[in-house]
Amino acid sequence: MKKILIVDDSLFMRMMLKNVIQELGYETVAEGSNGLEALTLYERHKPDLVTLDITMPEMDGITALGKLRTMDPSAKIIMVSAMGQQALLIQAVNMGASDFIVKPFNKERVMEAFRKAFAG
Repeated sequence: MKKILIVDDSLFMRMMLKNVIQELGYETVAEGSNGLEALTLYERHKPDLVTLDITMPEMDGITALGKLRTMDPSAKIIMVSAMGQQALLIQAVNMGASDFIVKPFNKERVMEAFRKAFAG
């Protein structure tokens, strides 16, 4: 079973995404609330995929993405954003993010992003 790390500063959004992930048959191994936690949790759990919110305190998702790619160039990372962050999403994909999903979560879109990440 594929293990997923969810990183978002909103507990509600983590809960919503966790529900979708479990419905799709994946396992959530850990949850973090900022980019610094993402780095620590990635090292500890070695997840198969990371969902990374863009706007977070302490370390934003774009910075965390860059550091995760340095730690593990093969890391599969899907960015999560609110509406209106298209420029940041394009930057994230150019930095190596597999895909992105926009809040509020759509189960089919999450499934498509996961499929794309695991295929690539």
